[in-house]
Amino acid sequence: MKVAVLGGTGPFGSALARRLTEAGVDVSVGSRDSERAARTASEVGAARGLANADAVEDADLVVVAVDAAAALSTMAELADRIGTTPVLSVASEIGFENRAALPAEDSLSIAERIQHLLRGPVVAGLHSLPAKTLAAGKAEGDALVCGDDEAAKGAVLELAAMLVTGRALDAGPLASARALEGMTAVIVNLNRCYKGHAGLQIVGL
Repeated sequence: MKVAVLGGTGPFGSALARRLTEAGVDVSVGSRDSERAARTASEVGAARGLANADAVEDADLVVVAVDAAAALSTMAELADRIGTTPVLSVASEIGFENRAALPAEDSLSIAERIQHLLRGPVVAGLHSLPAKTLAAGKAEGDALVCGDDEAAKGAVLELAAMLVTGRALDAGPLASARALEGMTAVIVNLNRCYKGHAGLQIVGL
């Protein structure tokens, strides 16, 4: 599988590219700056570093790891290039008030809003994986993934299993992304309070 990680020069994107590359996945690091993408690709061992528009050209899966504020505009700009290729959204839109992280006020998740822009299926997941932990190795705990297209979700679940010490779990339809993205704010607050790198582990399954 060829995976294009857009925003692959950022903390989460580069960590994700490194882990997937180590697992034997053909990874393209995408960025608005092709030179920076090439440098990061070399650092993490990825197959190539390209401008975002070029990175998505022959990808089997596109990962949206750009900043949440730029996710929708980036997808709108690349919609024609992406075509019907499945997309994984890992973005979470959170705000801050009195040093506390708050979930987004929009009734739809970023992943659902991206789906409105694209022809292919959108899957959401990996929101509970801290960038710092992933940069050092597999993240502790489980990875949660949701989506409406079973084939695309299955492919993402296979990749997610490569990234965690626990399990990659099907969290239901794309609408569940509202909860997964909101959980990011909870994890940020836990990390601030307890000075850690919290993840999630589902018990009873």
